[in-house]
Amino acid sequence: MLKNHLEISWLCLLVFFLVNCSKNEDDAKEATPFQPEIEFVKSFGGSKNESAKAVVKTQDNGYAVFGYTQSDDGDIANKQNGLFDYWLLKFDAANNLQWQKTYGGSDDDRGADLVQTTDGGYAIFGFSQSNDGDVTENAGATDFWIVKLDASGIISWQKSYGFSGADDGISVIETNDNGYLITGVLDVSASGGAGNSKSAATKHAGGDYWAVKLNATGDKQWSKYYGGSFTETPYGVIQTNDNGYILVGSSDSDDVDISNNKGSYDFWVIKISETGTLLWEKSFGGSEIDEARGITNTNDGNFIVVGDTRSNDLDVSQNNGAADLWVIKMSPSGDIIWEKTFGGTSFDVARSISKTQDNGYLISGSSRSSDGDVSANNGQNDAWLLKIDANANLLWQKTIGGSAIDFAYDAVELNDKSIIVVGDTNSLDIDIPENKGFTDVLIFKIK
Repeated sequence: MLKNHLEISWLCLLVFFLVNCSKNEDDAKEATPFQPEIEFVKSFGGSKNESAKAVVKTQDNGYAVFGYTQSDDGDIANKQNGLFDYWLLKFDAANNLQWQKTYGGSDDDRGADLVQTTDGGYAIFGFSQSNDGDVTENAGATDFWIVKLDASGIISWQKSYGFSGADDGISVIETNDNGYLITGVLDVSASGGAGNSKSAATKHAGGDYWAVKLNATGDKQWSKYYGGSFTETPYGVIQTNDNGYILVGSSDSDDVDISNNKGSYDFWVIKISETGTLLWEKSFGGSEIDEARGITNTNDGNFIVVGDTRSNDLDVSQNNGAADLWVIKMSPSGDIIWEKTFGGTSFDVARSISKTQDNGYLISGSSRSSDGDVSANNGQNDAWLLKIDANANLLWQKTIGGSAIDFAYDAVELNDKSIIVVGDTNSLDIDIPENKGFTDVLIFKIK
């Protein structure tokens, strides 16, 4: 009997030991912070200048990269002139380039943003100075130019919106009614106030936020501009649950639509209705230059806005030196819930934010620092990617670049949780294996 009891006791101890060892191993795995690994760094371009401004994951588990090209050689096919054209590159799930296409006319046409549409095609957007080639109309200087493509990159339709001045398209979203909201800068002085669907609005000076609502075939439903007597630039837009919109960017005005400028340029956030009526506006920042660059919604019904700040007062609780990446969480009514800065002693900026599957956020940008929150810097300026959790805790960060100038403008998490980051590079050393000309499209993948 004693022997049986001893055997049972030893068996229990053995099971306890094995279970706890397994648990400790699991705990150790959970405690080990994720270390981003670079799967590849690639550059695409020709002998002149190229840049990637946006990336989206596609319905076939691949991704599409969009920006512009000045070259007509190297990786660029079927481009007929030496000025700038929109440039779209489509990759499959194995990172193979499936096709690439350019769009534009004989003048300067630069892509800024894209979405994959619900029908599997794409809407690409930016500005155009052309009135030939793929562009059928130009009102003067630069116009908003939106191009609807099918899944193979063939043009379904294209439309230009603008007046005699410089009207530069920056962001596009597909709306809940399968239309589009395109936003950017309107040269209000040159338009004579005609940028509003109804001409009763105050005529501002300089450049304002301009929002143009299109239906599914690109016809204008309404357009409105917002701002003051100086300069407003909208960099990001999102549709809200009530079918309205929030636009974020920068403003250095303190009149007309802007009621509470904090000093120099501020984050300027506006909420508009489904038909473009200004519902509220908020300025965030300190006494120096603060510019918002992107916005996303959160899983708890709020919003996160990213950009950069040179301030160290008022709404900005800390600055590590020069310019810092600045993150704000705000409520649907525009009240700050929390704010946090990331960076080192030099210039560190954000250019986009996107959600991840684990309720975190990817922020792309660039850094000149090699201290503080930035682990290393290879040269004058590196592409910089950060991941934060829902409470703005820094989970990890990574810089990529060479000894010259390298930027990241956008990032997206794919279905397998790998990450594609896009931007441009002048480098030809360290992390950058090849340079085709002056500035190349930069694409790197983190897993």
